[in-house]
Amino acid sequence: MTTESNPIESVYRFCPRCGAESRDVGSVPFRCHSCQFSLFFGPVAAVGGLVVDAEQRLLLVRRSRDPGKGLWGLPGGFVDRDENVEEALAREVIEETQLVVTSSKLLMTGPNQYNYQGVVSPVIDLFYLCEVADSTVINLAADELDQFVWVQPGPEYLESMAFESNRRAVEFWLASLKRR
Repeated sequence: MTTESNPIESVYRFCPRCGAESRDVGSVPFRCHSCQFSLFFGPVAAVGGLVVDAEQRLLLVRRSRDPGKGLWGLPGGFVDRDENVEEALAREVIEETQLVVTSSKLLMTGPNQYNYQGVVSPVIDLFYLCEVADSTVINLAADELDQFVWVQPGPEYLESMAFESNRRAVEFWLASLKRR
């Protein structure tokens, strides 16, 4: 596995439309001088669910694969093509935990970067506060997750989050509890 980290625009050495070699590798947007094709490398959308139980404890899941193997996070993932954000949230939560989202409310959004095998893509994260039908039965997707906890997360969890954006969302949620 590579430890190298390259912004996505730096790996586009050839035009995806006509195959011409780029004169300006790393430029945003990518502009082909041969066919005039442009690619803007806009952020992809990702969702995260802050699933809270009746005791106001948050569900954290531990990742069993990279990126972030062995670290904590929130159920979530990328929004698929032809899917709205709320559908993606419900799909990701059920895929990862088998929990059925019954209601969700947008908590916060923020920019992020996703490093996958050394290529870094821009992401816009949308975090939702979620209620689920039955929080007592969780079945984790074994290919993605290996443990879960219901907690009021303190430093031991916040400092062991797989993604900085997840940590910021959890901290935002914790601060909102104090404002009540």
